[in-house]
Amino acid sequence: GGARAVSFTRSMPLRVGIVGFGNFGQFLARWFVAGGHSVFGASRSDYTKEAKQLGVTFFRDTAEMLREGAVDVVILATSIISFGSVLSSIPPDALEGRLIVDVLSVKILPKDLLLSKLPASCDIVCSHPMFGPESGRHGWKDLPFVYEAVRISDHHRFCRFLALWEEQGCKMTKLSCEEHDRLAAGSQFVTHLTGRVLGKLNLHSTPINTKGFESLLALIHSTAEDSFDLFYALYAHNANSESQLEMFSKAIDAIRADLAAFKEKQAKR
Repeated sequence: GGARAVSFTRSMPLRVGIVGFGNFGQFLARWFVAGGHSVFGASRSDYTKEAKQLGVTFFRDTAEMLREGAVDVVILATSIISFGSVLSSIPPDALEGRLIVDVLSVKILPKDLLLSKLPASCDIVCSHPMFGPESGRHGWKDLPFVYEAVRISDHHRFCRFLALWEEQGCKMTKLSCEEHDRLAAGSQFVTHLTGRVLGKLNLHSTPINTKGFESLLALIHSTAEDSFDLFYALYAHNANSESQLEMFSKAIDAIRADLAAFKEKQAKR
């Protein structure tokens, strides 16, 4: 009976407030509602219509949402660029005692801001759901959810929050924000950079696509789906991005030189 009781309390419905109700916020809301949770949304833009279709109660004012919705967990689903200003615009007393979670794809930045700006009574989780409206369209099974429990006093609520993702089948990965950013520095920006460079070539599908070409088209498509805001933020908040950009340019020049040298060698034969 003990194990059943624990699994039951873990999956008791949560009251989730999502601040920033754009594409990603709506995407999370859809799945949380499907999981039987009460979801509330707040945004500077008016998403009343979208929220209603999703079964979400929408507010134009975050403090009002926190008060009226009596939310357990606040998910800050803003862009990286506006994260600091959105956080500063929420009255700290409205956040007292709640679990505050970020879902940004860079991690040290939100960790520092949340620790410096939130009341001490707030619990903090920094997370990166490594999927979005495209890749998570048919469900989240086996998709990675990376998180660090930065400050937790209410362990029961924290377990219920993790269950939001576990119940959908996410691959739960515990990782410090520092380690996340160190690992992402080598892969994240260069992936987006490559997709954007290829995007400038105006490539189109053909009746005889190879598997490799299909992969390139998929990369172009997935980076085009993301905003330039995100691309810029990955550039600005990544210590490696400037050198990667430089190496990318040099790599093109080196390959051009290799081709020219080979061509010359062929001519001498």
